[in-house]
Amino acid sequence: MTQPTPLPRAPHAATPLRTALALAAAGTPVLPLRAGKVPFGNCRICAGTPPRCGGRPNMKTPGPCTCPAPCHAWAAATTDPHTLTSPAWASAWREAAAVAYHPGGAGLTVVDLDDQAAVTWAHAALPATRTVVTTRGEHWIYQGIMPSSNGVRPGVDVKSVMQYARWLGPGTGRMSGLPTAVRALVAREDTTPARREVASSLTGRTPWSRSVATGCRHTDRYVRTGLERGLTLVRARTESGAASQAFGVARFLAAQHTACPGPCGLAAIGEEIVTAAVTVGVPEDYARRAVTNGLETPGERAA
Repeated sequence: MTQPTPLPRAPHAATPLRTALALAAAGTPVLPLRAGKVPFGNCRICAGTPPRCGGRPNMKTPGPCTCPAPCHAWAAATTDPHTLTSPAWASAWREAAAVAYHPGGAGLTVVDLDDQAAVTWAHAALPATRTVVTTRGEHWIYQGIMPSSNGVRPGVDVKSVMQYARWLGPGTGRMSGLPTAVRALVAREDTTPARREVASSLTGRTPWSRSVATGCRHTDRYVRTGLERGLTLVRARTESGAASQAFGVARFLAAQHTACPGPCGLAAIGEEIVTAAVTVGVPEDYARRAVTNGLETPGERAA
């Protein structure tokens, strides 16, 4: 079992690299983040289509990324100071805007509360634990690991294994053990039911087209290709995680349109993602909630 790692205090007025080294020395796997709180792009070998390594989230060989450069988001997180200070990582640190860590690798689970409503819910529903203030809400940190899932309820993500969290300091309060209430969020919401006849109101929805995207700066082919790739990812989640994948796809696709004058037809794109999730058994209300949350909080990569 992975043992929880204490969260140290970073050096005063530290650069991202100095902060990362301090965290790594305490056993917390870390990686650089660029502007927008997102990881750096994959190396040339891993960035191909398809990537030579197999690609996240379904790599042919499971486990940490072994590329010299920081690839595959959370999988690049490391405690090795030689890797962190290597020439392959140097350019990333020069451009880094923040530091992230892999909670699961540190034996931790982060409940990411994205707004005040989510914080209020957590105070009523979850045991008190170590708390870190974020830009819009709070991170509640528990000892123990579990599967990660985005959008488990409005404004709430669970980050542990196969996920990263932005480092915002050690926080305050005594850290508690991972409670059943947090585990139940993912067990209840992120399990795709077996295929069956699905009763929903999705029949006859109009697909995305230029008629609803008169202010989009992208070509039809660009939008449709990205959407189809995202829908394929959602439909592949026949056992579990379809709702979480739908959230990630919606978030990624919305991020592609942040520079468009609009409208870009994101509502129509969202309906197609919801439909894909429902076809593999996700309840429509939860699929719609996950997709809506994703469209409203763009910024992370789809995989």
